[in-house]
Amino acid sequence: MRAKTSGQESRVVRRARAAAIAVVLLGGAALATTDGDPVPAPAGGTDIADASTQASAATGPLTTAPGVGTRGPLRETRMAAPDRVVVRDDLGPVATFTVGSRTVTLRGPQRTFTESTTTASVTTTTWVRLLPQPFAGTVDHGWLTARLHDTDDDVLEVARQYLTGAPDRTDASGSRIAGDASYGPLRTDGTREEGSDFNDYLGVPWSYATGGDRPEVHQQGALDCSGYVRAVFGHRGGVPLTLEPDGAALPRRAVQMNASAPGVVVVRDTGTRPVGLAALQPGDLVFFDASTDDGTLVDHVGILLGTDSTGAPRFLSSRKGADGPTMGDVRGRSILSGNGLYASSFRSARRL
Repeated sequence: MRAKTSGQESRVVRRARAAAIAVVLLGGAALATTDGDPVPAPAGGTDIADASTQASAATGPLTTAPGVGTRGPLRETRMAAPDRVVVRDDLGPVATFTVGSRTVTLRGPQRTFTESTTTASVTTTTWVRLLPQPFAGTVDHGWLTARLHDTDDDVLEVARQYLTGAPDRTDASGSRIAGDASYGPLRTDGTREEGSDFNDYLGVPWSYATGGDRPEVHQQGALDCSGYVRAVFGHRGGVPLTLEPDGAALPRRAVQMNASAPGVVVVRDTGTRPVGLAALQPGDLVFFDASTDDGTLVDHVGILLGTDSTGAPRFLSSRKGADGPTMGDVRGRSILSGNGLYASSFRSARRL
């Protein structure tokens, strides 16, 4: 076949890039791109475009194009706010590595997240993986190649495994490690008890550098909001855990995670609702001051999932009203845009 002229090639590349963008756009808006480039705002929601996400520097093409679904050589672009490296091919973003964070977003097969508690769904090509150590600024292309071929459960899939209606999963010993989780035992006054950590869900003791924690038998099968995050990122994902904040491991409570969890702050807590959401990407921890009876401190944490079928940024979290982990709309829509409970009480975000 005759080689294309430079003009023909540029048209092909432009069409390929447009097709790639179309895959991650949902209803005219896209939070779930793999590099956080400025995109249209969700309909009726907060503007998620921000000029601070523009490239600050770029490098030339690399020598290889590893992975499933890549086309052409891989190129790296350094981006700011937060400091990160975006790896691209001829189709668009392939992976995003954030300096100081273990979380990496990767382009992969399209999948859809649904739950019986909402009519909205999230269809995305973004997969979330965790590096062994926080990213220091140099992309490990051996790791990237392996992950682009990896079909094992990623962070978002693990998070799905505790939602309403999720089937039970067991480990090699037959112990239940996932499945539809409650928020906590029902009290006599009709409210749900707080304090169910991941090891309470599992029903096993856990050892920390500062001591051990025995499970509460009556909380087995339950996860409160921070317990859910610790189950997904800590017990299943390998992020170090601690009971008391130390700045290096994932602490027990939402307010502590907001203040001193490892990783990078991507939306700073100013005590009010953030103006823009451009810095966010799937897998980020999102924090809220959702309760009115405990002051103005952060009291709730979730995991950003992506842009839903209504064009809204949707998250996962374990809630009393929904009795456990959910992406749904029971007693509050699980979105960051609009004027609902969680959109109005959104305060900050962190990338582990």
